[in-house]
Amino acid sequence: MIKKVLIANRGEIALRVMRSCREMGITTVAVFSESDRTSMHVRYADEAYFIGPSPSAESYLMIAKIINAARQSGADAIHPGYGFLSENAEFADRCQKEGIIFIGPSSYAIKTMGDKITARKTMVDAGIPVVPGSGVISDEKDALAKIKEIGLPVMVKASAGGGGKGMRLVNKEKDIVSSIRAAQSEARAAFGDDTIYIEKYIKSPHHIEFQILGDKYGNMIHLFERECSVQRRHQKVVEETPSPLMTPEIRKEMGECAVAAAKAVDYSGAGTIEFIVDDNLNYYFLEMNTRLQVEHPITERVVGVDLVKQQINIANGLELELKQEDICQYGHAIECRIYAEDPENNFMPSPGVIKHITEPLGLGVRHDGYVYEGFEIPIHYDPLISKLVVWAKTREEAIARMKRALYAYKITGVKTSISFLNRIMQTPDFVKGKYNTHFIEKNSEFLMFPDKHETKIEDVAIIAVYVDYLDRLNNLQMEVHSKNEKKNWKNCGRRLNFNRF
Repeated sequence: MIKKVLIANRGEIALRVMRSCREMGITTVAVFSESDRTSMHVRYADEAYFIGPSPSAESYLMIAKIINAARQSGADAIHPGYGFLSENAEFADRCQKEGIIFIGPSSYAIKTMGDKITARKTMVDAGIPVVPGSGVISDEKDALAKIKEIGLPVMVKASAGGGGKGMRLVNKEKDIVSSIRAAQSEARAAFGDDTIYIEKYIKSPHHIEFQILGDKYGNMIHLFERECSVQRRHQKVVEETPSPLMTPEIRKEMGECAVAAAKAVDYSGAGTIEFIVDDNLNYYFLEMNTRLQVEHPITERVVGVDLVKQQINIANGLELELKQEDICQYGHAIECRIYAEDPENNFMPSPGVIKHITEPLGLGVRHDGYVYEGFEIPIHYDPLISKLVVWAKTREEAIARMKRALYAYKITGVKTSISFLNRIMQTPDFVKGKYNTHFIEKNSEFLMFPDKHETKIEDVAIIAVYVDYLDRLNNLQMEVHSKNEKKNWKNCGRRLNFNRF
């Protein structure tokens, strides 16, 4: 059984994995770059190993350095978290060769589902509905022929893509060639692979994903869906479960489809099957994430299952104890991603030193973060500060709870997306649950140009408290200085015997 786990990641996800390990009595090992020497995940772990300079290409993405740290620490397993090496088949293979347990799926599953074109073909062979599209596009002439066959609008996508990179929407024939070249260039820079393919663009798309769990004995279940349609530049901003779009019948059907998709690649561990759903509830396979997702906490809260513990049990070779009939959704959960970025300046990253932080507390609130007062957010990594999760019995109550939690969440020293997220919670389309992936674009006027007076009131309140703090600190220093001066004069008088005059 696994006794010591090295977490090949940083920040809040490294901490989140470590907490489950501690509950299981498993020793944890952190790795850290130059920028993360004082990071919370380094402080929390039982052991920590330096792996290089701040750029991830020289530290967190260096397979040899991660393996060396595992050897030095005597770790018998590695948890990759998400991002970095989590979907790297070479890394999974290397762990196996070194006799280290990789807490994740097989390299075969990672390779098959990591290549979007291969994944599409695998799903078609398994009878899973996919968006009409093409195979590998060989050249621009081939692309024009395929697009004519599919019909505009289309999405040009990178085969090795993810996170919205290497994607271009084409609405007009004159933009086809420039879009293909732009997608290839971005994909080549981001993934070192400029292979592209084309899919029919679904208007009014909803992004819905199903969490799945499978063991090494062929047992597979789903843990229901997450609604991930609040996106900016194809990056998720807010997630919730259950999805307000779903019906019980479609939920059951899509859940069974997700299980079938995972079984098609003999999947084991935790993963996610992502679907695009139109307004008529027609759904199509989009991709599979062969790792833990950023938004996994909302599923954990609604179904009552610790996904990291399940990952570790599966990696230990244990049979999945959970049965599909045992899993049900209870209540409603929402997650907001808190970023160090400036919404009023085109969401530019805002690295810097955290001067003050007040984390939200109270009933039904979960905060997965990693920063603290005095910590400097590095410029080298994703600017995610934390994930704020709330749970309540109903969706309406969950929204109210999230608004309360966001109101209580205070960070100074860097710009954050907190106020932007609070406005999302107040947007009528979100409140009604009537939204799709165009939500932010459609509601940009409300989201990007809020009532300035309301914002200023909160800012003035924070400034007033800080000024009062400085004033009290100054008075205290003057009082101490005055006492010291009196004491010095008194001592001086004694030394010079002034008292006799």
